[in-house]
Amino acid sequence: MGKRIGKSFDSDPKTERSGDKKPYKKPFVPVDQAEKTRSFVQKRRFDKLAKETPKESIRLNKYIANSGICSRREADELITQGLVQVNGQVVTEMGYQVQKTDKVIFDGQGITPEKPVYVLLNKPKGYISTTKDEKARKTVMDLVANASPYRLFPVGRLDRSTTGVILLTNDGHMTKKLTHPSFQMKKIYHVSLDRKLDRADLNAIQEGIRLEEGIAVVDSISYIEGKPKNEVGIELHIGWNRVVRRIFQKLGYEVELLDRVMFAGLTKKNIKRGHWRILTDLEVNNLKMLS
Repeated sequence: MGKRIGKSFDSDPKTERSGDKKPYKKPFVPVDQAEKTRSFVQKRRFDKLAKETPKESIRLNKYIANSGICSRREADELITQGLVQVNGQVVTEMGYQVQKTDKVIFDGQGITPEKPVYVLLNKPKGYISTTKDEKARKTVMDLVANASPYRLFPVGRLDRSTTGVILLTNDGHMTKKLTHPSFQMKKIYHVSLDRKLDRADLNAIQEGIRLEEGIAVVDSISYIEGKPKNEVGIELHIGWNRVVRRIFQKLGYEVELLDRVMFAGLTKKNIKRGHWRILTDLEVNNLKMLS
C-alpha cells in the first residue's frame, strides 16, 4: 500500500493518528442568532397569512382617502381637527382602526371607502332623476346600470321632460358640495318656447322675475344665433325646483323643450343622448377645486 500524502480537508490530526473516526458535532449557533432565525420564519408565515386573510379593519385616514374626499395626509388634519365621527363619536386618535360595520361621518355626510366614480350622462326625455320610482317609471339608473360596480346617485335633478347633462357618483361629499346653494354651481340651458320671446320679456328676465321663493336672478339670457326667436340660452346658478320653466310661465310662455347643456363646467360634448362616459382625472380635479 502506498504512503498517504497530504491531508483531507475534513480530517483532524489527532483522530487521524489514533485511527479513530471523527465524531459528528452539531454546529454551534448563538442563542441570539437562533432567535433571529425563528423570528424571521414566523414573520414569513405571518406575512403569508396576512395576504391570504382579508383585513377586517382599515386606518381611519385611509378610509377617508378611499372615499375620495382628500389625501391621507389631509385626512390626518381633518381627524386632528375633530371633524370626523365614527359611530356618533368624534375621533381624533391618529391610527384609529375602522371596522367594516362602523359608520363614518365627515361634515355631516356619511362616507364609504369605495373608489369614487363619476359618470356624466346625457339624459334623454322620459327618465326620472332618482334612484328608484314608486310608479315603476324609467330612471336614470337604468341608463348607467353598467357604469360602475358601486351604487351611484344623481347629483341634483332634472325633471322627466328635461334632457341634457347630469352627473352621477358615489361620492357623497362632492354631491353635497355641488348641490348646496352656497356654492351656486353654474348651469346653462337651451330653451325652446311655444312662441317667439319678446325683447321686453327677455329684458325682464335679465332683470329678475319674482317667484314664490323670491327674485329668480339669471346670470345671462340671449337669443341663440342662427335660430328662431323662440329659442334662447339661459345661464343661472340658482337651483330652485323647475325654476327655468316657471320663469317663462310667469310671463305667459310654455317651455316645449328644455336641454341642460352645461353643469359645473361639464358639457355633453361627444355624448349621444342616452349615453354616458366616465369623467377624466382632470375633470374630477376641476370639480374638487370648484367645490
